Amino acid sequence: MPNLVQLGLWLATQTKRLKFGCAFNVLPMWHPIRLAEDYAMADIVTDGRVIMGVGRGYHTREVESFGAPLLDAEANRAYFEEQIELLLKCFNEESFHHKGKYFECPPPVPYRGYTVKDITVIPRPKHLPVEIWMPIASGKTIEMTARYGFKAMVTLNGEKILDDVVRAYHAACLKHGRQKQLGEDVIWGAGLYLADSEAEAMRRVEPAHDERYKWFAPFGFVRYADEAGRSWGMPGAPARVPSLRDGVAQKAWFCGPPKQVIDGIKSIAAKYPGLEHFMIHWAEGIPPKEFKEQLRWFAKDVMPAFR
Repeated sequence: MPNLVQLGLWLATQTKRLKFGCAFNVLPMWHPIRLAEDYAMADIVTDGRVIMGVGRGYHTREVESFGAPLLDAEANRAYFEEQIELLLKCFNEESFHHKGKYFECPPPVPYRGYTVKDITVIPRPKHLPVEIWMPIASGKTIEMTARYGFKAMVTLNGEKILDDVVRAYHAACLKHGRQKQLGEDVIWGAGLYLADSEAEAMRRVEPAHDERYKWFAPFGFVRYADEAGRSWGMPGAPARVPSLRDGVAQKAWFCGPPKQVIDGIKSIAAKYPGLEHFMIHWAEGIPPKEFKEQLRWFAKDVMPAFR
């Protein structure tokens, strides 16, 4: 999706109470002022039902095509962080001048007989401070998320890696004076498929799962650990494309009847007293009709267990 804010805005016109998260807007594909303006409009007209999410991106064909760095990881990080600084100025300051390595806003240009020194973004969001979510994995990303007061998205991680990341985020928040319960301001995502038995659920979703990981795994997004606690890909740990059976064993995927899925989700959630958000990850590639059936079944027989 090239514009998640725009999609969220349209979805809000079709509903009354649902909120729509942007997980996530690839910031290096945007000018921060343009994204800030789009989001502010969506926030105002939906009365806060579109939620902001940001990320650095991982597809070279997307980010580099917009003239932003990705192959150079350090340049990508520096570019992204300056974009965050500019985005937050747009949201939070009445007027400002920004001059960094990559952006100067406004530039020193003549305008109607004088040189512009400051700009004001109009409109600004109705709801301040803006709630911003960001995916986290590495130490540097976790530190940055906590420093800016962003909320954290952790998805499709094995149980050991999930625990490491949640605890690292919690520690980083405390370091920056942000008192939270363990798991607070984190959304945890896991794969899910419902059927009358675990075997039947795995049989049905396995083709879509495996096709997904053919393209997902080479980006380094296999967040599993072996019996020794080593992340997959490290010396001595597995370095292959994971199977669905691996995902179920790691508690990154829950497959089976509603009671079994409920118990699996609760076994993870019980570790984190502040955890309030769960994100369902459906395997891309399942047909729309099947997806809707799964969603209805989840809403009917799984969601009530968490009210």
